Amino acid sequence: MDSSRKKHWENVYEQKKPSEVSWYQVNPAVSLEFITLAKPDNAAKIIDVGGGVSVLVDELLEKGYRDLTVLDISSRAIQYARERLGRRAENVCWIEADVTEYVAPYPFDLWHDRAVFHFLTDPSDRKKYVEVLQNSLKRGGHLIIAAFAIDGPTRCSGLDIEQYDAEKLQNELGSEFLLMEEKQEIHVTPASKEQKFGFFRFMRK
Repeated sequence: MDSSRKKHWENVYEQKKPSEVSWYQVNPAVSLEFITLAKPDNAAKIIDVGGGVSVLVDELLEKGYRDLTVLDISSRAIQYARERLGRRAENVCWIEADVTEYVAPYPFDLWHDRAVFHFLTDPSDRKKYVEVLQNSLKRGGHLIIAAFAIDGPTRCSGLDIEQYDAEKLQNELGSEFLLMEEKQEIHVTPASKEQKFGFFRFMRK
């Protein structure tokens, strides 16, 4: 695991509550919309990458999904989520890991990532991410990924990021991923600043 990357995110969650970080959402509406469009059944294996403090897992549990995994590099982020969910946290598989080094125990039906991939500014890290994705998502499975748009922020949480549109993201993922949907979202941070995101749903051929 990249110790500097892990240390950075542990520090973020030591200094701020989940509701104070810039990416906090009360309602992950576009993520839920795209998951609905993918039409997974309630037994589908779903992983939320970088989902430590996101309430997406809460919403999916409410909708009856039974095979949920949340991966985050920060143990503190996972702790926050487990405390929030209480006993319901027992129904989720929690993975503390750097996604570029993750080895999936089985293939997933749906991979969700809101704002992890755009932090990978090193091409070798992006290559590792895509390799992990290919080894983790089954054929016919769905990838939902959100990143800062081309005209969105250039930095977040003190780090540089990569901006994406559909063409640039497609080039990173390769031809075996077929773009199904895309949508723009203006996310308003807890500090009332606007951030332009692009959401993309791909199907693996």
